[in-house]
Amino acid sequence: MKKNLILLLLLLSVKLAKADEGMWLPYILGQQVYVDMVKKGLKLTKEQLYSINKASIKDAIIIFGNGCTGEIVSAQGLIFTNHHCGYGAIAEASSVEHNYLRDGFYARNKQEEIPSKGLTAQFLVRVEDVTPKVEEAVKGLSGAERAAKLQAIMPDILKAATEGTHYEARVMPMFKGNQFLLFVYERFKDIRLVGTPPESVGKFGGDTDNWEWPRHTGDFSVFRVYAGKDGKPAEYSADNVPMKARSFLPVSIKGVKENDYAMIFGYPGGTNRYETSYGVKLKTEVENPSIVNLRDIRLKYMFEEMKKDPAVKLQLASSYASIANYWKFFDGETKQLLKYHVYEAKQKEEAAFKAWANGKPEFANVFPQYEKAYKAWSPYTKHRIYVNEGILGSPLAAYAGTLLQLETAILRNGDIKAAAAAADAARNAFLENENKPSDQKIVAATAQMFYNDIAKDQHPIGFYEGLKSFGSLDEEKTYKTWAASVFANTMILNDDKWKKFISQPDATVLQDDPAFAYASAFVKNYNTKYAPFFQQFTAENNEQGRLYLKGEMQRNPNASRYPDANFTMRLSYGQVKPYKPRDAVNYDYVTTVTGVMEKYKPGDYEFDLPKGFADLVQKKDFGQYIDAKRNNLVVGFITTNDITGGNSGSPVINGNGELIGLAFDGNYEALSHKIQFDNNYNRTINVDIRYVLWCIDKLGGAKNIINELKIVK
Repeated sequence: MKKNLILLLLLLSVKLAKADEGMWLPYILGQQVYVDMVKKGLKLTKEQLYSINKASIKDAIIIFGNGCTGEIVSAQGLIFTNHHCGYGAIAEASSVEHNYLRDGFYARNKQEEIPSKGLTAQFLVRVEDVTPKVEEAVKGLSGAERAAKLQAIMPDILKAATEGTHYEARVMPMFKGNQFLLFVYERFKDIRLVGTPPESVGKFGGDTDNWEWPRHTGDFSVFRVYAGKDGKPAEYSADNVPMKARSFLPVSIKGVKENDYAMIFGYPGGTNRYETSYGVKLKTEVENPSIVNLRDIRLKYMFEEMKKDPAVKLQLASSYASIANYWKFFDGETKQLLKYHVYEAKQKEEAAFKAWANGKPEFANVFPQYEKAYKAWSPYTKHRIYVNEGILGSPLAAYAGTLLQLETAILRNGDIKAAAAAADAARNAFLENENKPSDQKIVAATAQMFYNDIAKDQHPIGFYEGLKSFGSLDEEKTYKTWAASVFANTMILNDDKWKKFISQPDATVLQDDPAFAYASAFVKNYNTKYAPFFQQFTAENNEQGRLYLKGEMQRNPNASRYPDANFTMRLSYGQVKPYKPRDAVNYDYVTTVTGVMEKYKPGDYEFDLPKGFADLVQKKDFGQYIDAKRNNLVVGFITTNDITGGNSGSPVINGNGELIGLAFDGNYEALSHKIQFDNNYNRTINVDIRYVLWCIDKLGGAKNIINELKIVK
């Protein structure tokens, strides 16, 4: 066991296989990796990057909300993150009368800062390797038995790590379950909105520019962490005070040059760099195209309604942005995986592994088992996606599906009162965001897509036969007529019917409801027939993945490896660099406000600008944020850093540990990055911190925020 653990730790310290590839665990930063960082321009010690006993950069990095990164930039807990990370909170704080999403907002003092209900910030306290404990508990087990045992032992490990404290902890598997690390966090629950640019700045370029370079988006927002008077996390209270930061990042307005060192700390959400050729094939042929087609329909009908009414635009803004972001990603990922022949590259790697594994009992059967698992699951892959992204892509159907819990409580004599209360509360939340015209069209379209695209023997028994009363199943009109009937007759959208039902929940009444009958038909069909297949596939895929990577470690003990991203703190490092995406096209490493004005279209949904912006640019009123070399205001820049979703809002830090930008996107040419890093084309797109400060100061007039920062000139 100790020998294997030492091997795993050594894997973090070997030299890089590809320039700038790697999402490294900062608490175990191998010497060779650190030396390479210094060669590229790092001026800090390892302890200044990550320390348990002293304040370090890691103390300024937070998990912002449930899926982004943020950084502390003042002694009073001020947070910088992306606009799209704060989007939900900004929309929640907005109203038609006070539309902060459209108009922007900056608090002139702390009393004006707006509480963000449900938003949290988590600080990493410490990391502990618990592999010995875990391996001892699962010794001799494999597959489902190993997975069950892992689940059983985790509560005791977490309890031991947090007992007597207000901390929380998570054990995260690394290297496909060959290593286990315990992460301890402190969660602050009183987070307040301090500032946001207008959406026309924070989302400039919209879906057209998403995942694209050159980019001109001011993707930032500003929040603050509050604590109780004792300095500890507390629920919102008017008596809470700004958190005293253990560490915060100074802000440099010196600007960036080509080849400058760039380091990104943050919480990348997920990669699968050790995916097999089987997984790549399924993704490119079935999974991604299905998701793209279904999201395309949802976005189409939402956008139609959003264009008609500012109130609807505000209502659907957060949901639309979330769906659109990865609609384009999945489309681009498929194209890049095919373009760069990743499937063939994986096959070549696997052939080498098979040759090495021949005659080794532990590893010889890995790929035959992989093949068997994929063969068993592949016929049902599209079905699962069409349920989750299609049928339950409708907000009404998604909510109706949750009523299965209430049905179970009624039929099995459970706690009906509690289930009804939960259903009632969830309905209120659903209705706040429900747009009936778009949702009705989504229901009709996705039900028809399921009928046409999913094998008939996988359809829920009797459902489509019931639709024949509305017309031919081959005609679009049938589904539209049926969907209109669902929306007209469901008690979910009728307050009187709902109040009567929820006061005395009855299974027959629920089952007769057309929205519940629709959602439950598909959910029950999937859960009963196909969910067990998916569970078996997942367990087998995980087990073979663990063995494959374990074997690879033995086959190539000196190869460079880092764990797949799993929303734990990582650092990546690289340089500011231009790139050439195709013949005769050369992209510079920065964009400026000149490009913003070139794209500007007054009144356009994606390329409009707020009042006063053009005047400031025309006057060249850039103040201390001007780039002297260009006599212009730099908006964004690109680096070679290795990041993925979850890194949104991550600080881009120079060699001195100073904030120079916020990471917010990747480039279209390298959207295969979750599975394979591209050394030539991979770029991280960042908003320049000088543009952020200019928007706050000159455009927003919020000098109070600027004065709170430690600015390095």
